[in-house]
Amino acid sequence: MIDTGMGIASLRDAARHLLQHDVTAVATHTHSDHVGGHHEFEHTLVHELEAENLRSPREPGTLLASVLGEKAIRRYREAGYAFDSDLITALPDADYSMSDYRVRAATVTEIVKEGNIVDLGNRHFEVLHLPGHSPGSIGLWEAASGTLFSGDAIYDGPLLDEIAGADISTYVRTMKRLRELPVQVVHAGHDGSFGRERLVELVDAYLAKRT
Repeated sequence: MIDTGMGIASLRDAARHLLQHDVTAVATHTHSDHVGGHHEFEHTLVHELEAENLRSPREPGTLLASVLGEKAIRRYREAGYAFDSDLITALPDADYSMSDYRVRAATVTEIVKEGNIVDLGNRHFEVLHLPGHSPGSIGLWEAASGTLFSGDAIYDGPLLDEIAGADISTYVRTMKRLRELPVQVVHAGHDGSFGRERLVELVDAYLAKRT
């Protein structure tokens, strides 16, 4: 399972009809919207640079604009995310209090780095270290099918490279690497999946902006 969302509701319960085998919860990176449900799973996988943050989250996370703060909100607006209220607009449980939200610590059972292989038996994915959005961002690459699970290294929306932990020069190198991959389809951390043509468009737009 690649990323687990914010953890507002139980992912294990919601997907119990799909979870008929042992599950590895992969963290493409450890931002709260990707690892909020990791604590529900016994086996997790994370890059070595962010393993400690999965084990002991440095930031508790929030759903409230008032806690996020005007400076952070302004930064998101400048990146292309226009919002004026809290970070979610609906809750699965009417009694849930957004002020109680916290990213919970998860057990770390598998620490990976560039070149490690995730072996599913009938499928094999190579771990690609794709820093820039965060220091330990990873993608899972299946060369046989040209499939990339990219996390937030690239997606079809405004990319965040000026948040805490991000680095633009590193992101530029990651983008150049992604452009050379013989990708057929990208399943990203946000927005819809896309093919190689769109990948190249997104990369070239980013490089034009940042180089």
